Formats: sequence, C-alpha cells, structure tokens
Amino acid sequence: MGAAEPLRSVLWVKRQRCAVSLEPGRALLRWWRSPGPGAGAGAPGADACCVPVSEIITVEEAEVRGRHHPSGRWQKMEKPHAFTVHCVKRARQHRWKWAQVTFWSADEQLCHLWLQTLRELLEKLTSRPKHLLVFINPFGGKGQGKRIYERKVAPLFTLAAISTEVIVTERANQAQEALYEMNLDKYDGVVCVGGDGMFSEVLHGLIGRTQRSAGVDQNHPRAALAPIALRIGIIPAGTPRPRCSSAYLHMGDSLPMDVSSVHHNSTLLRYWVSLLGYGFYGDIIKDSERKRWMGLIRYDVAGVKTFLSHHCYEGTVSFLPAQHTVGSPRDGKPCRAGCFVCRQSKQQLEEEQKKALYGLGDTEEMEEWQVVCGKFLAINATNMSCACPRSPRGLSPAAHLGDGSCDLILIRKCSRFNFLRFLVRHRNQDDQFDFTFVEVYRVKRFHFTSKHAEGEDGDLQERAKQRFGPLCSDSPACCRSAAKSSWNCDGEILHSPAIEVRVHCQLVRLFARGIEEEPKREVHS
Repeated sequence: MGAAEPLRSVLWVKRQRCAVSLEPGRALLRWWRSPGPGAGAGAPGADACCVPVSEIITVEEAEVRGRHHPSGRWQKMEKPHAFTVHCVKRARQHRWKWAQVTFWSADEQLCHLWLQTLRELLEKLTSRPKHLLVFINPFGGKGQGKRIYERKVAPLFTLAAISTEVIVTERANQAQEALYEMNLDKYDGVVCVGGDGMFSEVLHGLIGRTQRSAGVDQNHPRAALAPIALRIGIIPAGTPRPRCSSAYLHMGDSLPMDVSSVHHNSTLLRYWVSLLGYGFYGDIIKDSERKRWMGLIRYDVAGVKTFLSHHCYEGTVSFLPAQHTVGSPRDGKPCRAGCFVCRQSKQQLEEEQKKALYGLGDTEEMEEWQVVCGKFLAINATNMSCACPRSPRGLSPAAHLGDGSCDLILIRKCSRFNFLRFLVRHRNQDDQFDFTFVEVYRVKRFHFTSKHAEGEDGDLQERAKQRFGPLCSDSPACCRSAAKSSWNCDGEILHSPAIEVRVHCQLVRLFARGIEEEPKREVHS
C-alpha cells in the first residue's frame, strides 16, 4: 500500500483505543476515540484530533511498553510496536509548541505501514530545507546563545534530518563578511541565532552578495534590487521558546517581506525592515547608547528623558503615495498569514513594472509627489506593525509585511499632554491616528531634509542641560525647537539629517508563516 492510497486503522494512543486515518486527499492525519473491538472504528466526533501533514516535522519508530486488555485493564505485551509523530501544536497568543504523539499496536506490519506512508508523504514536501548555514552570536541571550542552540535547537535539526554548518561569530560584521565570500550554492537557507544585530548582519550580507552577483549598484537610490534566493531563519537567543521559532524552519514555511533602503547623497547607508524613526525614537536610541551600562532599563530612562525634553524638529518631507496597494493605514485590516493585501499589491506592482519595462510609461515619473513642511516631534516609517508587549497592536496596526509600501507617520508639534495622549493610545484599542497633529500615509518612497541639515551635531547634549518646560500645557509653546535629531534605523543610529528611502517589495523571504487569523484545533499529546 503506497502513499497514494487511503489508510485507516485502529491504534492506541496512551491508554485510549483510537481510530486513525489519513484523509483521501492525503493532507490530514486524524484520530479519535473508538468504541470496543466489536463496535467498529466509529465516526469522528467533536473531540477528534487532527494535524495537517504539512505540520508534521518527522516520524520515527518508538518503543512502548504497556499493558492492554480489551476490557480496559492492562497486561504486559510481549512485542509492542509504535511510532511517534513529531508535529506543532498551537498555543495561546499565536505561539507554537513542539508536540509528540505516539501510536502503538501489537501488529508490527501495521506500524511499519504507517511509518512508510507518512514518510513518503513528508518526502513530497520539497519546500523543506535539507542543509542550513547557521550563524550564532555567542553573546546573544545574555551570553547563552550557543548553549541555547546546542541544547534546544540542534537536536531538533538532527531529528528532522537537517544538516547544518555552524559558525560562531567572534566579532561584529563577521557574518556579513562571510556571506560575501562563502559558496552558498549547497545551502537551502541561512539561520541567525542571536538578536537584531545578528539578523541585520545576515540581511545585509545576503542582499549585498546578491546585488554584486547581479551587477546591481546598491548606491543608486533608484536601483531595482534583485530578490534574495535563500530564505532567512530567525531564532532569537533570548526567547524562552527557541523550539517554537525553529518549527517554521523544519516545516519549510516561506513568508515574503519588504526591505527598505536608506540613501544619502547617492550612497547606501543601511537597509531596514521594521522601524525608521526621526525625532522622538531617534533621540531615545541615541541617548540610550550613552547608558549601555544600565542594561535594558536604559531604554526606559532614555524614553522618559526624551519625553520631558519635548524637542521638535523642522524639516520637509516629500513622498510618493503607494497607489498600487489595495489597503490603507487606517482600514483596520492587519497583515495575516496568506495576506490578500500583500498578494494583490505585489501583483499590481508587477504590472506597473512591466508597463515601465515595455515603455508604456514610468508610473513613478507620472505620479505626483506630495510635500509636507513643518515642525515635527517624530517622523516614523514602519514596514510592519512593530507590535511589542508595550504596544500590542504596534505603531501602525494595519501595516503589511509584503505590500511594497511603508506607513509614514508624521507627529507634528503639539503639547506634552497631547503627545502623551498619542503615546497612551499605543496600549489600547483606540485609533492612534485620530489626532489633528498626526498624519499617516502609505508610501513607496520618501525624502526628508532637515532645515538645519548643515548644522553642527551634538546639540542634544547641551539642550538636555536646559530646564524642562511646563509638563501639561495645552499650548505647543512648551515644545522647543532643536537643530536636528538622529534616525533610529532598526535600533542602529544614522546621523544624516537628509535621507532618501525606497521600499523594495518582497525582497527577502523568511522561514515563517505569519500570524494566523483563527487558531486551529490543538493536537493533544
């Protein structure tokens, strides 16, 4: 009996007699409690358990010693035979857990039939990686990065028959430099174990390597970048559930993601995928760098200090609206697994690029740029929602990972009290853009030029020594103008006050699935 034929048997799961089946489409493994031997297998009820074949990590033989008797009692079996299905289990807050379910029977041939059938189905899942390149930051996760990988992640790679080549970095930018020089043909993906810095190194290394091979000049602000062939896997060293993060790698899920470039005077400064912030968030990251000795609390201290300083910055923002997208920043439609907005926006953008290729008109040249001038407390651009524990819905709840655009959020000069109201809304369900001093646009390109672009740097330190103005005044007079801020570029500081930003649609792919709208039935082990 091969993998193309239906399969249904009566097996034991723990101390329960269960009917186990593979659906005719070979996409679902199901099992449910079955009556006694004389009553047949029965039909699945509401308590039936199921797991898609695509979410089975691997299947292996297992040794089970139990006691069984048709009346419900247990007696020692001379030759029990069993197999274990390793799969994912959905938990709360969109998290996954590693689960194991063991099926056993006294019939050795029946167990071997199930093993063979399931393995044949798993072999057909060609998107799963076979060989991965792994970079580990040994200082990640409070110095536990290497230990976490070896104890909790590497054994699962071995179980899933995934071979790895591991490089433990010893200095900054080592991963980025290695990706430029190594032969990557034999790998199915690159995995980074560490924090944001390690991911940034891998991202810049793969993008730079790909553009060099394709003959693309990264320093040209309007260059069409070649997409990255290898997928990127992320295992945060500080997470309490590294196995959950590695589950996406084993299943071979692929999630396309936009990457934005930042240029200054026709020179590439950096790529970013999450947040680019000027003013409030730029001042926080710059001040926190001086307080690294304080640990993670430095962000809280820098945040309070920046809020009380209440600086605003004068400049000009010009942007090109993303007319190809089918969503808007305030439509209340978050990005989810299999996102319709990302898929349709990508198709629309490809049609525009084809028209430009065949000389039917360059849409960017035909579209009209919009210009906004003034004094701003913050200028934020997000490629994703940027959700976190302190802002559960994120800075822009409806931002999408792969629609070829970013959400540009402009917070104009206002009182401290009003700015505090704006910040508080990041923690609740209210519309955080529903203020007269807040503007939000969905764009694919934008420029920013500070009024004091030629001014001297270092003014923030002198301004911090000045006394704070009134805290709760309704008049924006308490907002003091400053020369220039810095850019918070995914946690890295950029000092250039004049930049050009461009979104590159679905430039990279992650080993990920995205947030699922509705949790499916859990697998009970």
